[in-house]
Formats: sequence, C-alpha cells, structure tokens
Amino acid sequence: MGISNRAEALFLFAGDLVLFYVSLFLTLFFRYGSELDGELLELHLLPFSILFIFWLLSFFVAGLYEKQTLLFQKRLPQLLSRALIVNSIFAVLFFYFIPAFEITPKSNLFIYLFVSFVLLLLWRSFSFTVGGGSQKQNAIIIGSGGEFREIEEEVNQNPRYHIRFVASFDADKLSGTDIEEEIVRLVYSEGISFIAVDLKNETLQPLLPKLYNLLFQRVRFVDTHRVYEDIFDRVPISLLKYHWFLEHISTLPKWSYDAGKRLMDILISIPLLVIPVLTFPFVWLAVKLQDRGSVFIWQERVGKNNALIKILKYRTMKFNDEGREAEDNEVTRVGAFLRKSRLDEFPQLWNVLMGDLSLIGPRPELPALVRKYEESVPYYNIRHLIKPGLSGWAQIYHDEHPHHGANVDKTKQKLSYDLYYIKNRSLFLDLKIALRTIQTLLSRSGI
Repeated sequence: MGISNRAEALFLFAGDLVLFYVSLFLTLFFRYGSELDGELLELHLLPFSILFIFWLLSFFVAGLYEKQTLLFQKRLPQLLSRALIVNSIFAVLFFYFIPAFEITPKSNLFIYLFVSFVLLLLWRSFSFTVGGGSQKQNAIIIGSGGEFREIEEEVNQNPRYHIRFVASFDADKLSGTDIEEEIVRLVYSEGISFIAVDLKNETLQPLLPKLYNLLFQRVRFVDTHRVYEDIFDRVPISLLKYHWFLEHISTLPKWSYDAGKRLMDILISIPLLVIPVLTFPFVWLAVKLQDRGSVFIWQERVGKNNALIKILKYRTMKFNDEGREAEDNEVTRVGAFLRKSRLDEFPQLWNVLMGDLSLIGPRPELPALVRKYEESVPYYNIRHLIKPGLSGWAQIYHDEHPHHGANVDKTKQKLSYDLYYIKNRSLFLDLKIALRTIQTLLSRSGI
C-alpha cells in the first residue's frame, strides 16, 4: 500500500523537525548575514529546541500526522495555519515571559514564524506528492459485501495509495465462472503485483490453491480485511465471526499496559478535577435559580464484565430518565450550556479516579440501551471486556455515533471502531486518543 501509516507519520515528523531547524538557520542568516557566528547559534538553539517539542505535539493534536487524504490536501494550508497560529502564541508567551530564554531582537521570532510557515507548506505539499506517488502498482481485489467495494473506491479515488485496482471480483457472483484464467491473464497483461483477497470467505476457498501458483510470479497477497482495517481504522462488519474474536481478542491482563494506563488515569484525573471543583459554585447557583433541583445525578451504566457502575454527572435535563426517553423530559437552559461547554462530563473524573472508568475506552452505555443492542447488534457485549472510558476511538473517528437514544445501524458501525481499539489498544494509542480529544474539545466540535 505504499508508505505504511506509521512510516508515513515518522517520515512527516522527521521532515517537520528538520524544517524547524533549517528555518531557524535561515532566519538567523537573513537577520545577521556574515555576522552569524557560533555564539548567536547557541543563543537561539536551546530555547527553540524546547519550543520545537511543543510545536511537534501541537502538530500531532492538529492531525498533521494523520493519514493523508485528498480532502486533507485541500485543507492543508488551513490546518497548517491554525497549528502555526497556536504555535506562534505559545512562542510569544515563551520568549516574552521566560527571562531565561529571552532573545533579542524579538523580530527574530516573527521572521522565523514566516520562514517556517512557507517552508513547511512547501514541504507538506511535496510530501503529499511523494506519498501518493506517480508510479502506481496494478492490483486486483477479490471479496464480497459493501466493505470490499469501499476499499476499491477509496484506493482508486485517492492519490495517496501506491496501488490501483484494475479489476475486482465479487465472490457472491462467481458461481459458474472460471476466474482463474481471467486472473492469470490480468497478471501477465496488466503486470499485477498485488492481490487483495478475502481469505476467510468460504466461497473463495477453492480458488486459493489456484492463486498459490501466482506466488512464483512475485504476486503479493494480502487479506482484504487487513487492508480495510489499515485504511479505515475500524474492523469491517462482515469480518465479525467467531473465529475473528478467538484470533484477535484476549482477556488476559497486559500487566505493563494496565499499570501504565491506570497510572495515567490517576495522574491526569487529579489535576483535571480542579475544573468541576471551581465551577461547582456557579453551576449550583445557576441550577438553584432555574428550578431548585439537584445539581448532580448518578446514572447507571454498564462497565467492565457487564458490571453496573454509577457515574457522576451534572444534571442537564429536568430529571434523570435513565435513558427511557420520557416525553415530559427535556434539556434545561443550564443543561444546554453545560453540554455545549462539556462541563457536564467533568464530574466523571471522580469515577476515573475511583477506577470505575478510564480516561480512554469504549463509552459506557445505559443498561436499557445495552439490552436493546445485545438483541440487535451481534457480538455487542464484547466491548464490555475492558473498562469503559470518557473518550474513545469511536468518539474521535466515528462522525455519526448516536449521542442520545437508540440507533442500531450507527451502533453497529460504532462497534467496529470499538473492536479496533480493543484489538490494538496500547499506551501510544491511548495517548493519541487523548490528544485528539483535547483538540476536539478546543474546537468545540463535540464528542
């Protein structure tokens, strides 16, 4: 598939870091010319190096190390500008308010910001071209269902991939058709070097021995489900069979990961609890002036191993209907503000500190909704194998996840994201979700 996702991110990261230092050198050269010496370089090198660490973190949060897409290319100047505005504000505060790193003249900083923006924009535009590549390998895809069509459409319409599907074969329509000769013909006539095939599809099992001979023609085979997961960051719904869970899901503890995750929950939740503590007097006053009702509510949710947990939230509706969608219940004016500002979620940090929730994990559902989804969404209960979280992979990447009320179709797709997280969970993935959550909160787009 060309440059892998992780290699692509490292490629961009390394390029950005090099450009930061090149921009610094060019800035000093433009400013001082022949007067530039080692002392001036040393004066600027340490403070800017510290600054670059925070800038790279800002780029990560802004999504500048996500998979390149055509839409992303069009939005590159906008995304880069926003990230650099944030970085510029941080840089000004850094150099103006930390005397130990004071630089003079201050115009050096503003020259640097301009130079770095121009070079980074050129670099990112160039890297997109390199990532997409002009020389594409011809490929074939063999599978069935909507997911295999999604792969074909995404790859053929997006220039970032190094392959192009010149032919596709639907396993559901192969009866009575000998495709072996057609595939061999395409391998020779089109120079096929890559075949994505659904290796778990029972209909295609008789075909696999015939495809085996193509290994000697240096054709590479990859399971379509793996390709789908790499592209869309979720597990394809059609793959959800018992064998998949037996192969990829484990309930055995991961001691280093579990300990690191719990430590991260504690270290982050304690300082963040300052927010609900400081806002409580104002929320209490607003609620009492509005309807004199309770400020907090405890809601039952389904936690790890299907255990019921009670989570703490600011009350945002007339009364706690426990997900039963009572007709006479509605969001209050104070509740609308709390939801929009996300303040209603912060009391749940107490649950994180107590260990009922984690900062990162599948969002916990109301018991009534869980009972409904268990009847209509196959394997839904598997998401309860791990501790639920305040934010998760589905909340970041699934644009249409249901916020309130039941929606079976959207929940099926949401489950595909939850399963991706359960299968691939790691501290690095948790950190990525946490940073993207911060970006989402700051952009007010909601999770």
